[in-house]
Amino acid sequence: MLDNKGFDLWANGYDKSVNTSEGNNEYPFAGYKDVLNYIYNQVKKQNGGNVLDIGFGTGILTTQLYNSGYNITGIDFSSNMIDIARQKMPNAMLIKWDFSLGLPNELKNNSYDYIISTYAIHHLTDKEKINFIKLLSDLLNTKGKILIGDISFETRNELEKSKEKNKESWDNEEIYLVADEIIEKLNNEYSCMYIKISHCAGALIIEGK
Repeated sequence: MLDNKGFDLWANGYDKSVNTSEGNNEYPFAGYKDVLNYIYNQVKKQNGGNVLDIGFGTGILTTQLYNSGYNITGIDFSSNMIDIARQKMPNAMLIKWDFSLGLPNELKNNSYDYIISTYAIHHLTDKEKINFIKLLSDLLNTKGKILIGDISFETRNELEKSKEKNKESWDNEEIYLVADEIIEKLNNEYSCMYIKISHCAGALIIEGK
């Protein structure tokens, strides 16, 4: 797992690294752009609004929403990635913060129509994922949604098959989302749906019941 210094070093080459893996339909980034496009189109169903991006990286997705008139707030723990994103979104509220510590104080009185996170939440354990999703839900407006796109699998069996197939490149320090397990833990409080997008990626949609 990369720490913030690792991500700082990776920042300038991040988009290129993703494109190489995605272009070859390989783990871990197969379907990357389709995941981002899916989330973008879900947000665009509402014309304008407040969006919080968790782990926005270089701002590939949020820049498109920013340019479409959405109010963007984001948190990321890489100073270099924030600098790259700020050049694209000068009026966005971009906060340096490690979301494994929860949420920064700057967000606690805010509310959002959409909370999005792409290719970031795999740094949390499954228990931390659940707790963090519940924390984020407190920031949603009525009818607001949490949209999580990431390396993920519908079932534990699918994850294990992918792990065996990609054992030479598999990152054992990352904890990939298994949709049916997460949904089972959330379904009593939230309405959840998982959309499979590639053999190793998908989107989890969460909203209040």
